[in-house]
Amino acid sequence: MQFHCAFRTDVGHGREGNEDALLCLPERGLWAVADGMGGHEAGEVASAMVVEALARVAGSENGAEVERAKASLQAVNDALAALSRAQDQKRPMGSTVVALWIGHGGYACFWVGDSRAYRVRGVSILQLTRDHSLVQDLVEAGMLEPEEAEGHPNANVLTRAVGASSRFRVDTVEGEVAAGDRFLLASDGLTRLVSAEEILAALSSGDPEQAADKLLQTALNRGAPDNVTLIVVAVA
Repeated sequence: MQFHCAFRTDVGHGREGNEDALLCLPERGLWAVADGMGGHEAGEVASAMVVEALARVAGSENGAEVERAKASLQAVNDALAALSRAQDQKRPMGSTVVALWIGHGGYACFWVGDSRAYRVRGVSILQLTRDHSLVQDLVEAGMLEPEEAEGHPNANVLTRAVGASSRFRVDTVEGEVAAGDRFLLASDGLTRLVSAEEILAALSSGDPEQAADKLLQTALNRGAPDNVTLIVVAVA
């Protein structure tokens, strides 16, 4: 199985620094996007710790790799909580993460927070992840319409993040991979500004480099108040 990949990260128009981090290891079938929080330096530290921990995971079986990766995120969660206590941080140091593992004809997507993963197959797009956020909970409870979610004043309130709580849990979805599948991993700096339909159009036309450029430029053209990070993976 071969992969064609492209990645982009940009500080955007509303931040002084970039608290996002990414991991692109096609030779090992592993990709990840992390979005740090807790203040400028704290966010950078948290997201970097997440992707560095995932990069150290080794093994050969898909299932075993994912379990090791999830265990490494638990270790980062505990380390970030301890670091926040030691530095008396007013805001907890934390990070979202969305990761994709492909091997042996299948994929596993695992995540914490509101960074997202999508799969495009043929002319359809599927959001693989569910946001761990307050507004998503409200939508699912029938207390908020989906179209009201993005502009909600609490849209950035997460219910889960690496480093935010000792009650740490990673969600996972798995499936088969087919030649021609395209995946997108992205921080919310992209997905709050670019719709699923626009993601489908970008990933359906052109190669991964062109798709990545188009998605980033769309977010920047719309103001990009947050950092924007994305990875496009095409399966050959």
